[in-house]
Amino acid sequence: MRLDRALFIVTIFLAGCGPQVNPPSSPVASTTPGIELDDTVVTTKVKAALLADADIKSFDLKVETRKGVVQLSGYVDNQAQIDRALATTAAVQGVSSIENKLALKEGIATAGNKLDDGIITAKVRSALLEDPSVKSFDIAVATRKGAVQLSGFVDNQAQIDLALAIANKVEGVTSTGNEMSIKK
Repeated sequence: MRLDRALFIVTIFLAGCGPQVNPPSSPVASTTPGIELDDTVVTTKVKAALLADADIKSFDLKVETRKGVVQLSGYVDNQAQIDRALATTAAVQGVSSIENKLALKEGIATAGNKLDDGIITAKVRSALLEDPSVKSFDIAVATRKGAVQLSGFVDNQAQIDLALAIANKVEGVTSTGNEMSIKK
């Protein structure tokens, strides 16, 4: 009961703090406020389930939901964590399907790498926010040893191309991976 109430409060808070909606530049599958709220609830439940599992490093995972389709992205240590994250997500009520965009970490990250990666992530997010034609609130950014992974649901291929071009120009970015999907 307490968890359900906490999830409800967090969901209402997140729904009220959502990004402002700009008119799309091309036809995009529409959603209703009810669907967006449902997606926020699903995202919150998935994040809570992943956090509750000690075997999953859920702070390294990004969770995005669009019409019940959950996209998991980010970096994990091993295939077992990917399998566990997928199974945990599939068990959450409201998840209609899962897009697995998880990647395995390569090599050992040092404290310096983690600090540099945090700075690069912040610079990429900032660069995406500066461009009004990119819906940057729909794009998650994860960085591992200078390699940037962009994920989330965007309106069209032009937004994917632009986001990748912007990220590639950021100092410190060694490569950019596209894990973004076009909204359906």
